Amino acid sequence: MAITDKIYIKNHRQLASQLETSFPKGAFKGATLDILFQGAGLSKLNEASRDRVLEFAEDFLDCECQANPHCGCPEEKFVRYLLELREQGLGPDAIVDVMGEEYMLYAYPGDVLSFLDDSVRTLEAVESLADVDGQTEVTKQARERRDELV
Repeated sequence: MAITDKIYIKNHRQLASQLETSFPKGAFKGATLDILFQGAGLSKLNEASRDRVLEFAEDFLDCECQANPHCGCPEEKFVRYLLELREQGLGPDAIVDVMGEEYMLYAYPGDVLSFLDDSVRTLEAVESLADVDGQTEVTKQARERRDELV
């Protein structure tokens, strides 16, 4: 299961009440993206919620794909965001706190830890395969990225 399947909307019940509709708790579920980020519902949200939803949309939903927001770009951008937070030295608890403050999202720190661990293991595998294949530049890049996450 991808980490984006384990990212949830904070204050979900409050937002559903403001929008007068139900939608999934998962931030990257299709219905959630449609309801929260299609504009019509934004006017019903209080100012603080609206600001965070708009920031999320600007940072993760801005792409030129015809299938936007169901194209996979938001998930890819969010994964990059999590990795960048880790590269800044934040641990799983701090990452959860930051994404809550910035975007009104939450996740379980254990899920974030598992994602980060899987990312390191994937980079180790890329490094090993590139080394066997004689791809010294790829080996070096994978090692550098892995070291930034550890």
